[in-house]
Amino acid sequence: MKTTSEKLNILRKEIRNRKVKIMIIGLGSVGNYLLDYLMSASDEQMEIAVVGRNLEKLESDVNIVKVASLIRRQNKTKVTIIEGIDLNNISLIEKAMVEFRPDIIVNSSRAYSGLKYGSISWKNVRAYGIWSPLSIRYTKNIMQAYENVNSNAIVINTSYSDAVIPWLKTAGKAYPDFGSGNINHLVYRFKMATGQMLDISDYWNIDISLAVAHFHDVCISKEGHTEGKELLIDISYKGEKVDVDIQKMISYCAIPMPVDAKRNMMNASSNFEIIQAILAAVRKNRKIKIHCPGAFGEIGGYPVVIDGTGEDIKAYIDESVFDISTMRAKNRESIYLDGIEDINEGTLTYTDELLMKVKKAFDVDLVKKVPFDKIDEVAAYIISEIIEKNISDSIETKI
Repeated sequence: MKTTSEKLNILRKEIRNRKVKIMIIGLGSVGNYLLDYLMSASDEQMEIAVVGRNLEKLESDVNIVKVASLIRRQNKTKVTIIEGIDLNNISLIEKAMVEFRPDIIVNSSRAYSGLKYGSISWKNVRAYGIWSPLSIRYTKNIMQAYENVNSNAIVINTSYSDAVIPWLKTAGKAYPDFGSGNINHLVYRFKMATGQMLDISDYWNIDISLAVAHFHDVCISKEGHTEGKELLIDISYKGEKVDVDIQKMISYCAIPMPVDAKRNMMNASSNFEIIQAILAAVRKNRKIKIHCPGAFGEIGGYPVVIDGTGEDIKAYIDESVFDISTMRAKNRESIYLDGIEDINEGTLTYTDELLMKVKKAFDVDLVKKVPFDKIDEVAAYIISEIIEKNISDSIETKI
């Protein structure tokens, strides 16, 4: 598998004389929002393929986005539908990849569609890591197909990349280049809160460096605190460090937001930001800083730079503010609170605290360790013993 930097340089050469080709796998709420955002870019040098199982649903979703974008006079991007693709079937995924030959792949699939997993886990165990086997279930199939067809596409993963991407990497498998959401959501909450506190309206000139895992995105956004942990964060405005009360800023982040699928507007926007950063680097030779979970197979979330200013494009974790060992330690601390003790040699290890919470909340004995070859088995167990026995309570809570 080529490095992300190598793939970015291949992409720069490939699209000099043709359109960039983006594949969205899974057209649920994230995929639908992302398709709409990409169409709104009015990019005539872009082609999109949406991949899924049900043709009727795919056509319905694509058609409303196409008509809506046409009303806005933004329908300038060709959209192709590739239907009949069951993500449990690696050969069918391979078929879709060979047919479209994407430059960028966005995996927005979910092993249990239509449910925000956090609506069950947060109130019961306060740890999203319980869902890791579900989050990786389709991602591992997509990356296996990717490897089988020898693709050089840049892959963005939407589902719990803090754990999923390093799980794949430590198993010696092909893994996505970027994760979306999570830390990215938190960075922009912080920008908005900082702007409000310092009366700054040009939020885009606020620069933040942050290293933290998914747990703190949820804890801060829902409750406005860090569970007693000190954040690894640096804030500047127009190149100058700003003096801001961090605890007060954190409390500003607990704002009312939807808890249903509408919340996925943020994840789709994160995917859109990554795609735009990639295209800015390869097309316009720009240098962009973003924040991504699972960057380069690391546990948790990190500041990432995509630098297209030189002869060769480079993508790397930004250590200009914090060194990598400090960021790794802080992410380990954060993801432990999400129920994950370790990810090593293709095995994910849950924390003892999570196992006790799961037993108390659901009367279920969850295994301590999940080897790579047991992912599907454990995912099926979690669906049958936890999700399907608690989904009605979750729906009632949302209503």
